[in-house]
Amino acid sequence: MTDLFSPAGTGAGADRPPAARRVRGALRRALPALSVYAAVRALGIAVLAVWGHFAGKSPHQLLSARWDSLWYSRIAEDGYGYTLHLPGGKVHSDLAFFPLLPWLERGLSAVFPLSAADAGLLVSALSSLLAAWAVLLIGERLYGRRAGVMLVALWAALPVGIVQSMAYSESLFTALAAWSLYAVLTRRWVWAGSFAALAGLTRPVGAAVVLAVWLGVLVALRRRRGEEHERQEPRERRERRERRERRELPRMLLGAVLAPLGWLAYFAWVGVRTGSFTGYLDVQGGWGNGFDGGLAFGSFIAGRLFGSAFAAGLGLLVGVGLVLWLYAACVRQRQPLPLLGYAGAVLLLALTAKGYFGSKPRLMMPAFPLLLPLAVALARTRTVRAVTTVGVVVLVSAVYGAFWLHGSGPP
Repeated sequence: MTDLFSPAGTGAGADRPPAARRVRGALRRALPALSVYAAVRALGIAVLAVWGHFAGKSPHQLLSARWDSLWYSRIAEDGYGYTLHLPGGKVHSDLAFFPLLPWLERGLSAVFPLSAADAGLLVSALSSLLAAWAVLLIGERLYGRRAGVMLVALWAALPVGIVQSMAYSESLFTALAAWSLYAVLTRRWVWAGSFAALAGLTRPVGAAVVLAVWLGVLVALRRRRGEEHERQEPRERRERRERRERRELPRMLLGAVLAPLGWLAYFAWVGVRTGSFTGYLDVQGGWGNGFDGGLAFGSFIAGRLFGSAFAAGLGLLVGVGLVLWLYAACVRQRQPLPLLGYAGAVLLLALTAKGYFGSKPRLMMPAFPLLLPLAVALARTRTVRAVTTVGVVVLVSAVYGAFWLHGSGPP
């Protein structure tokens, strides 16, 4: 395959095509998969528009000006400082929302004739395509081009895939996380750390990307030590390899240092703003969020299993079981440790958090490596069967997305 980043230490600089040509070539190669992604999302928006026509609701408003989108737009327009006091003692502060998406909304609305909300839609649209591109490259690098295309289609067709078209931060985060993971796999450590730092300015789960970068560094260091003992190679070749490794080590360490800076910077800023070392956790507590090891979520499911909403409780239980089964399949698939660490951390943070449980499917959406076992299985089937299977999933996703956004609660 053609990498945007050729593996470190390969080829002389004069033998490599210019960066712009490499990017154009990689984009041309990715264009079919990106077209599939765009078609899936376009169908989801079309179904939402038809549903909205009969329900008397504006699809544009559902996508750009409800729930979290309103908070991001307010931050983009007025900065931080808005707090909503609710009955029952809950305090909703806009400090709960990380700054990168509203920064981008503010910048775009200052340059183009766009509202902050519409700028958020544009960011999500572009970020989704960039995320799909990185997802393709990861799947292709690990299991072949066909598996990469299937992975893109499955990620686009998630039941909560409509969020990828909303003015939310999930698409932006997934793009940054996926490119960081791809940079780890291609041993581009400074890029990996930089993307991780930006992901850490986007969502609290940016910590999962930091973990992936650190795991990649540890694996690379351990592999180098093992190869030093196992390799028997001519002296000249060994000396060249050792020089390459010495040059790579500073970049590796720099990437590891850069990775947590965005996440730590926002936590520190909120701490200073609130006058408390645990300021961000206090802000989340005001929203009723936090981490309790999954006790609240378990009680939520149990309350439905042993109450009048048995079917809903059973569906939740099956859904959690399916997600855990997929992660076990990823382990059996022997995915690279950075991917396993990233997906596992995203799942852990989503399933052990308390708060509004309707958002848990959305919180797990960035864990795209979970779909790799399914993508590989589809890639091994005949084309007609694979296309039919994905087509059914796409249709179900489009209908469910429209139903979900027309509900009473936020996604």
